[in-house]
Amino acid sequence: MTVRVLLLIALAIAGVILIVALAGARRRQGEGWPTPLQYGIGLLTDFLDTLGIGSFAVTTSLFKLFKLVPDERIPGTLNVGHALPTIAEALIYIVIVTVEPKTLLLMIAAAVAGAYLGAGFVARLPRRAIQIGMGIALLVAAGLFIAGNLRGSTFGLTGDAFALSGTRLVIGIVVNFILGALMTIGIGLYAPCMILVSMLGMNPAAAFPIMMASCAFLMPVASLRFIRFDAISLRTVLGLTIGGIPGVLLAAFVFTRFFHVNLLYIRWLVVVVVIYASVVMLRSAASKQNEAIQLP
Repeated sequence: MTVRVLLLIALAIAGVILIVALAGARRRQGEGWPTPLQYGIGLLTDFLDTLGIGSFAVTTSLFKLFKLVPDERIPGTLNVGHALPTIAEALIYIVIVTVEPKTLLLMIAAAVAGAYLGAGFVARLPRRAIQIGMGIALLVAAGLFIAGNLRGSTFGLTGDAFALSGTRLVIGIVVNFILGALMTIGIGLYAPCMILVSMLGMNPAAAFPIMMASCAFLMPVASLRFIRFDAISLRTVLGLTIGGIPGVLLAAFVFTRFFHVNLLYIRWLVVVVVIYASVVMLRSAASKQNEAIQLP
């Protein structure tokens, strides 16, 4: 049995475990089904995610625009809601793009370890700390988008490798560990991971299975901790999940095959949306009426 097949089986198992955890949470909380808006956000953001644009920053912006999720629950809702669609992305791209197994496994493991440590910490943070952290995270995300837009889709860097070794592999592992931890406060892994693999001399296409598989494994791990600490908005999570999976399939099998749209224009629109969300989040943190609320 090949490493690729083992990864696909492990992803399927992770998906089943997360579905069981979500079903248990829904039984305990007894919440209703999501609204069409929540389904629509899942469809749109995971559609963009599958194209490599990422979902966290746009989702956060829409949460703030429509006042859907309390700020202290946004990190958990992002990680749990986008977990199953991201597993679907990883299943697709692990099959399409071949990365050397050792490189892929070690970078995935590093991201998962970072997320496990980060989720337990973030789930206990007070509202103001999360608002400040996410406001800064969104500004970082906007900066990464701008850098990518100015330098092109490959961030001005090219390479042909689909494997890392020696010092470059160590750097990749360490940075992916940090990116996994940052995922838990809402900094998406996609843009920085694409920059990372390009800087290490890998083919930009290698970023897709690395970043999607990293997220697909780390998000269920982080999600179980967010669910345990009741740090999510469950109806919105279900909307992202149920709406997101069709978005993944549309992007992977319809849009990329039949349409050729310059994604650079979409990425500039995302920059505007992300900066808006960052400003709103930081203004909320600065508000005198905003009292720190400790999650259970």
